[in-house]
Amino acid sequence: MYGFILHAHTRPEMADAFERLFRAYVEPSRAEEGCIEYHMLRDREDSTLFIFFEVWQSKEHLAAHSALPHMREFHERRMEYLRRDFEIREIEMLSPAA
Repeated sequence: MYGFILHAHTRPEMADAFERLFRAYVEPSRAEEGCIEYHMLRDREDSTLFIFFEVWQSKEHLAAHSALPHMREFHERRMEYLRRDFEIREIEMLSPAA
């Protein structure tokens, strides 16, 4: 398995647009082959901070997800939404997936 936690620090004026955009991606992403966990969270104290918790069967499954047209397009335009680039921490799953 391959998992990570991603922090996305959005520009204040783009936070709601970022949420709308990625809310639409949650269920389709969960339905993709190899997706074990896919969660989008928004910090209650800092409404510009979004946290993603994702677990995939492998790095290859994540690569297939990342190569989808809408994900490639977002990656190219991400700084329109973000104050700084993503902070990504790889994780080791110590408990079974939900």
